[in-house]
Amino acid sequence: MPVPSPPLLEPARWRGALLYVSLAGMSRPTFFADRSETMPDLPDPAPGSVPSPIGSPPGIIVLVGLMGAGKTTIGRRLAARLGLDFIDADHEIERAAGCTIAEIFARHGEPAFRDGERRVIQRLLQGGPKVLATGGGAFIDAQTRKLVKTHARSIWLRCPLPILVRRVSGRTGRPLLDKGNVETTLAALQAQRHPIYAEADIIVDCGDDSVDHGAQRIVEALDSYAHPLKVPVTLESHHYEVLIGSDLISRAGSYLAPILPQKRVVIVTDETVAALHLPRLLSSLEETGFDAEPFVVPVGEESKSLTRYAALINDILDHGMERRTAIIGLGGGVVGDLSGFVAASVLRGVPFVQIPTTLLSQVDSSVGGKTGLNARAGKNLVGAFYQPQIVLADSSALATLTRRERVAGYAEIVKAGLIADPALFAWCEAHGADILDGDPAALAEAVHRACQFKARVVMEDEKETAAQDGRALLNLGHSFGHALEAHFRYDGRLLHGEAVSIGLHLAASLSVRLGYCPEHDLHRLDRHLRGLSMPAGLDWFDETLSASELIRSMARDKKVQDGRLSFVLMQGIGRAFTTRDVEMDTVRDVLVEAGCSA
Repeated sequence: MPVPSPPLLEPARWRGALLYVSLAGMSRPTFFADRSETMPDLPDPAPGSVPSPIGSPPGIIVLVGLMGAGKTTIGRRLAARLGLDFIDADHEIERAAGCTIAEIFARHGEPAFRDGERRVIQRLLQGGPKVLATGGGAFIDAQTRKLVKTHARSIWLRCPLPILVRRVSGRTGRPLLDKGNVETTLAALQAQRHPIYAEADIIVDCGDDSVDHGAQRIVEALDSYAHPLKVPVTLESHHYEVLIGSDLISRAGSYLAPILPQKRVVIVTDETVAALHLPRLLSSLEETGFDAEPFVVPVGEESKSLTRYAALINDILDHGMERRTAIIGLGGGVVGDLSGFVAASVLRGVPFVQIPTTLLSQVDSSVGGKTGLNARAGKNLVGAFYQPQIVLADSSALATLTRRERVAGYAEIVKAGLIADPALFAWCEAHGADILDGDPAALAEAVHRACQFKARVVMEDEKETAAQDGRALLNLGHSFGHALEAHFRYDGRLLHGEAVSIGLHLAASLSVRLGYCPEHDLHRLDRHLRGLSMPAGLDWFDETLSASELIRSMARDKKVQDGRLSFVLMQGIGRAFTTRDVEMDTVRDVLVEAGCSA
């Protein structure tokens, strides 16, 4: 016997041409936009008279969570507090369908309902600021979840199971609770859905508090929440984002779940970072349903050796690895280089995620896909270009750094300004002291500016194949710096960023000697570095170095071609260029003048 059609809805109730119809002879109904005729379209509800305090558009707040969490009651109070309209998605669906959700489930099943639910929510997300309460299963649908995360700020109202049971027991009209024991059903839904709810932007714990208190907690969470800054990196065959913000490690699971092909990851980190940041990363991954296995390596450049790499690969393979399993690099530049090459080579390549925890790695090595190991002949002579799926630059992790570690990272920011961004160099002159003092706002801005610069360079020349300039410009100061690191055998006496800082001075000095760079720009650079007590010359060392030894190290640099080393020089601040037209005798003269023995 055919199911009778629901009453025909008046045009004013169609809510943007979204209809629920039941046609004779059809086995299931369809929520759809009927394109066979021109349908009147209601405007979205006018926003409330009080502007939303939510800073960035669209200003839509979507509440998610299990039935009984308080999405409707707290949502109404929240909307009143913020001066916004409140919309209950379930009510909109029932109004469009002309029957209850329970009837939709009974007649046509959950898949038909979810399809229509997604379309209704899509429509509601196109309007102005509002508070939108969704059904318990809406956020579980991958397409609906993507819509919400793109167009709104999602808030999970997390509520203990006993309270949920008490609130929903005895209620009718909830199809998923009509069969079996309420507590058993809710417990099963909780186990299934909590890892997905955890992908929401904000999590607010709700219990037996009053509705007013629940709304107040959401307001406080919104006031303290900020979307991370995003730097897109779009390459010929790959796209990813660098996210920059506070406490991203604690929310890593919510960022990784939508983009990784499998909820199984391997974490590579070092002993220091494991103690500082690994617990909260593991907690975040567990909360979003990931199976994570950490592998901890010793601190320092020795972990970039071929021996350590081979041992790590074997340990990971012994644990069990699939091609859809991602490698997460949690740490500084050494961990990023090592884990990236592991990801590039194990099983011929698996998904890779960078979570850099030092200023140096956040502004430089985590962006652009360079991975590498050290060989007996020199640094980073074994490696690959292998881009990550995402980079999470947690600015709060920088609070654990020493000033020396901030100096090492800051040298790379200065380098970016010297290469092609004189405005960035001027910004450094104004804010460098704040960065080295650990000011959170200055650090976040510095990371954002440096990542934007590097992304532009990488997008133009991903694999450093440009005949002139291109990505090779990022090596400014590095030929000298790598030679200095080799002299100190990567034993921690000289950090990479400290070597680069000295290398910037030497590259500028060579540029002046060759007549390319005005001498006053060299003085400006030195004044900035020395004013911040940063390394700015060979007088930083207690010993006298050998120019011949440094030149021999430079001759083994991977940038050597046809026996000639490619140098990055400057025509002035913000005007770097590459050239092979440099005689090593001139390089020797610059080194000797800087304090080396011949």
